[in-house]
Amino acid sequence: MFRTGLALAAAALAAGPAPAAVVTKTVEYEHDGAKLKGFLAYDDAAKEKRPGVLVVHEWWGLDEYAKGRCRQLAELGYVAFAADMYGDGKTVNHPDDARKMATAVRENVKAWRGRAEAGLKQLASQPNVDGSKLAAIGYCFGGSTCLQLAYAGADLKAVATFHAALPAPTAEEAKAVKARLYVAHGEDDFFIPKEAVAAFRKALDAAGVKYVFEGFPGVVHSFTVPGADAHAIKGMKYDKAADEKSWKAMRGLFQETLGR
Repeated sequence: MFRTGLALAAAALAAGPAPAAVVTKTVEYEHDGAKLKGFLAYDDAAKEKRPGVLVVHEWWGLDEYAKGRCRQLAELGYVAFAADMYGDGKTVNHPDDARKMATAVRENVKAWRGRAEAGLKQLASQPNVDGSKLAAIGYCFGGSTCLQLAYAGADLKAVATFHAALPAPTAEEAKAVKARLYVAHGEDDFFIPKEAVAAFRKALDAAGVKYVFEGFPGVVHSFTVPGADAHAIKGMKYDKAADEKSWKAMRGLFQETLGR
């Protein structure tokens, strides 16, 4: 038995520690009476507090794409939380439904920001999150949501947006921005007028906001979403090179601002 015990111990040592695994779970929370269902992801290997990243979904709702980005971030060592901006984890498939849902949220900027802030609060409250190292990323509607958080003066180190609408901040809102921004934009994205892009950048420049605006020539809307083409909507198409380059740029920004 003694020899058997030694053999088992040797086998365990040879195998090494159990591999880390990305843990995911639904987190229920509320804002202003609305029931919300966010999605949390983290790697259970690390025991120390880690930077947290808020992920905000496209206008389709908190779908598998947003959850997949959370998993990617967790694999990189962040704690990622996808906020629920529509309530009850709702998702839609038809663009008309998506437009209605996103418009309903955007019509009330105070409530829009409040719901995003509620998601950020959930992220910061996680026991494995370092609340002094927070960032936010968003896609399409989600990118605009992250900008609204920044305009509200949220305590964020970094914000990265991908094919987002680019609402120009007022002078006061631009001065309230604490985060460094990375804006990934398809130069052929006709959903975002060039005039809107110019007004957005002018406002940031006037306030001295630290940001990088990266335009991708020949690239259209939803360029980071592999399934974008399936919707058969003109002006929405995946672009692998732009997707990978913008993700790499985001990671560089996080290295500089979050230390990871």
